[in-house]
Amino acid sequence: MAVQTEESDCAREQIKAEQDVDQVRQRATRDQQRLDSGAVTSPKDLENLQREIVSLAKRQGDLEDIVLEVMERRESAQERTAELTERVGSVQGKIDDATARRDAAYETLDADEATAEKEREVISATIPADLLKLYDKLRQQQGGIGAAKLYQRTCQGCRQELAITDFNEVRAAAPDTVVRCENCRRILVRTSESGL
Repeated sequence: MAVQTEESDCAREQIKAEQDVDQVRQRATRDQQRLDSGAVTSPKDLENLQREIVSLAKRQGDLEDIVLEVMERRESAQERTAELTERVGSVQGKIDDATARRDAAYETLDADEATAEKEREVISATIPADLLKLYDKLRQQQGGIGAAKLYQRTCQGCRQELAITDFNEVRAAAPDTVVRCENCRRILVRTSESGL
């Protein structure tokens, strides 16, 4: 994540700024010790040393301000990282849940398909071979549906109402005659709701 990169950049920047502060602090301490020891006796050298101590104190203050600003940016980046990590965890949890539900649904569908295949084998054994061959051919041509219910003069396969002459032919056909839709050519299944 970009925010993690920002946080690590801030961490490096903070370490460098703290090192700069430490160097200035050490130099100021050394200068103060030289001043306090009395080893510097020349008034000009004393004045220069005091001026350098004041300058180092100002520089240390400026660097400490930079450290504080970097620490605030780093803390902000850490908070955003934590928030985004929590969001990612939440989203991942939802993904895991959805994946588990999908996998369970696939298992159910596979079991249903296996049951339907077994039922189809049992039923297909009772259907004449030529009719089963026609059904399988139509099923392949018609996207998996080889026969459709005739409901109130309408083929439920193509949703087209049969013309009156076609409907009269279906009505006149013997119950064991295979009738087909003139529009989609599927086998029509006649029931009490066919309107015959």
